[in-house]
Amino acid sequence: MSTKDFVEKDYYKVLGVPKDATEAEIKKAYRKLAREFHPDANKGDAKAEERFKQISEANDVLGDPKRRKEYDEARSLFGNGGGFRAGPGGGGGSFNFDLGDLFGGGPQGGGQGPQGQSGAGGFGGGLGDVFGGLFNRGGPGTGTRTQPRRGQDIESEVTLSFTEAVDGATVPLRMSSQAPCKACSGTGDKNGSPRVCPTCVGTGQVSRGTGGGFSLTDPCVDCKGRGLIAQDPCDVCKGSGRAKSSRTMQVRIPAGVSDGQRIRLRGKGAPGERGGPAGDLYVVVHVGSHPVFGRRDDNLTVTVPVTFVEAALGGEVKVPTLGGPPVTLKLPAGTPNGRTMRARGKGAVRKDGSRGDLLVTVEVVVPKDLGAEARDALETYRKATVGENPRDELFQAAKGA
Repeated sequence: MSTKDFVEKDYYKVLGVPKDATEAEIKKAYRKLAREFHPDANKGDAKAEERFKQISEANDVLGDPKRRKEYDEARSLFGNGGGFRAGPGGGGGSFNFDLGDLFGGGPQGGGQGPQGQSGAGGFGGGLGDVFGGLFNRGGPGTGTRTQPRRGQDIESEVTLSFTEAVDGATVPLRMSSQAPCKACSGTGDKNGSPRVCPTCVGTGQVSRGTGGGFSLTDPCVDCKGRGLIAQDPCDVCKGSGRAKSSRTMQVRIPAGVSDGQRIRLRGKGAPGERGGPAGDLYVVVHVGSHPVFGRRDDNLTVTVPVTFVEAALGGEVKVPTLGGPPVTLKLPAGTPNGRTMRARGKGAVRKDGSRGDLLVTVEVVVPKDLGAEARDALETYRKATVGENPRDELFQAAKGA
């Protein structure tokens, strides 16, 4: 990512959220867009793939509170693309310095601008700190492209059955990412002897003036930011030193994971460059439905049909559990339709290893066909309850309102 890209890209617009969006709003917007434009859901669609990359890049910055703060500060500082102006009492002159000094391309300390104003040194290295973390660069006075570079983060998706999500599962996950080319050992040269780029003199960056008395630093176009040029380009990576690599990992999904949850596996992303650490792997989990059970946070839900007699007179009913033996619940006499009872410890696994509960909702079943004996019994019951009207309170409440 170049300084110019960083300053000009509007990540809030990419995710479709306002600048004051909360972390939850950013997370929700990212998940929705990532699911819509994920390459697995848009096979062969180059535009969707590019859109997914933009969404992921925006989330990498806005989804991290520290990087988001640095991004907002940088946008505020450089957003208009013009030169800096001195504050009140500073004479109103433009600062004349090269941003390369701030990003490690120049000497330590700051020069003197017009009107006696201090240059980069006047900021106490603050800007170098701001951009150092975002571009994987060192502070002032350090080489930028010679430093170890962290590998890219990778995002993948996995679909689990309802039972696997509740109990946890180990699943194979095939991933593709950029890694050092094995054919040339990452040098980009067939013989392993690339030469230093004469344009950027091995730094991987070039500075260009933008007006206003300062310049911006971009990756060198001749060496693609590597600082090296292959004398005899590798046939596999075409001199880039990086090639597409595929691997299959066994990933453990913890018990109790929920639909849409994003799991972070540190150091399982793309390999780093020049000894840098690997990136992280983010796995978005999708959970299938179950024909009998549902889920509410750490609790499982189930609807159990009971007869009118069981509901009216009470009794014991057996209730199925997920992956275990049934439990017996005592049904109190006069149980109304829709009442929910609780079987403790029969739900989903929590983070601390304990289990939630099984919430059992009673559904009174009305028989479609009655035998003669059952019909006579109900007729007798009707005569015994003449005068009872369960709707009296309803009408009284309606009048009162």
